[in-house]
Amino acid sequence: MGQVLFPAVAGNDEKERTVTRSTTPHAADGIYFGLMSGTSMDGVDGIAVEFVAGKPPVVLADAFVGFADSLRDALFALQQPGQNEIEREALAAAALASRYAVCCHELLRAANLAPTRVRAVGVHGQTVRHRPEKGYTRQINNPALLAEMTRIDVVADFRSRDVAAGGQGAPLVPAFHAQMFGSASETRVVCNLGGISNITILPAADGNAAAAAGVRGFDCGPANVLLDEWAQRHLGKPYDEGGRFAASGAVHQPLLNALLDEPFFEQAPPKSTGRDLFNASWLDTKLSAFAALPPADVQATLAALTAVSIAREIERHASDCRAVYVCGGGARNPELLKALEQALTRSGASGVPVMTTDALGVPPHYVEALAFAWLAMRCIERTPGNLPAVTGAAGKRVLGAIYPR
Repeated sequence: MGQVLFPAVAGNDEKERTVTRSTTPHAADGIYFGLMSGTSMDGVDGIAVEFVAGKPPVVLADAFVGFADSLRDALFALQQPGQNEIEREALAAAALASRYAVCCHELLRAANLAPTRVRAVGVHGQTVRHRPEKGYTRQINNPALLAEMTRIDVVADFRSRDVAAGGQGAPLVPAFHAQMFGSASETRVVCNLGGISNITILPAADGNAAAAAGVRGFDCGPANVLLDEWAQRHLGKPYDEGGRFAASGAVHQPLLNALLDEPFFEQAPPKSTGRDLFNASWLDTKLSAFAALPPADVQATLAALTAVSIAREIERHASDCRAVYVCGGGARNPELLKALEQALTRSGASGVPVMTTDALGVPPHYVEALAFAWLAMRCIERTPGNLPAVTGAAGKRVLGAIYPR
């Protein structure tokens, strides 16, 4: 039996939500898969969801498929210029599509579905370069191979159309956040803690959150990308489980100040970033004057960097925020959530609770994969998926390229 999302919660009950939905059937109603492999490059999250106009989406199954070390290493190597890039990217894309296909087959099995029951797979791909200021963004993928392996229509390359229209191509999830998490009575912030942190600001919208002109969203800075890098170096593990490494250290204020001395943090939105800026080389340059610091103190300070950079953006752009809802991998890090709540208090937002999207009926690890299933549905029905006020694009655009089964 599927899980119906967003059960009744305070300020976000079903009565409020149904006023934003049409009861007219959509040609694109049906079952979709969403696949998301993020900046952390540890694997792909998948979700099978049924969309029916006028009703909450129903999750039929979810799955996680990890990446082999060889694939992860190949993806990391493609973050920087190097020899034989075209062939290396093509081989990595084929290997990536194979992992996506495994995830799709896991979803088919778990939901007891035949491929013909699925309208489309929405797949983000793996970002290796993101340079919207130069007019391009690059997500490794082989959607043609994925369609061949699954016999399901594939929708991919969501970001390029927004960039072609002069936008950042990111973040793309705020329109989805508005539909899922908006409130008629209070301003909320949805904070994704993936490799990079980003926020969506959802102003109170009189019951029509999806259409609210004031919805904004943008990247804030590094999150797990630097925390994972440091944990790998000093723990030999891909991430700091439960934030325990950070909790064993203390925030070093001079280092935090040095980390915050980066023009991106003062840049006005729309803005987006990635490993092109926040990477191991950036971190090593910043750490060069702090070589004697205990590794645990560096980890604690990196957690504080994530928290402070988010809190500052909330103070600047959502001072009337009443709650922050966290999704993404960082939602499993209690120390990071605690640091964010403390940073909000110090920035003047005392009393603003920080919780995961579980509080709104959507498990944190569902959110991004669910968003790309939703974007695939929008593409199939030829409905715009971007918010120009968020990305800076010249207008609303249908996002994605379709690869038929």
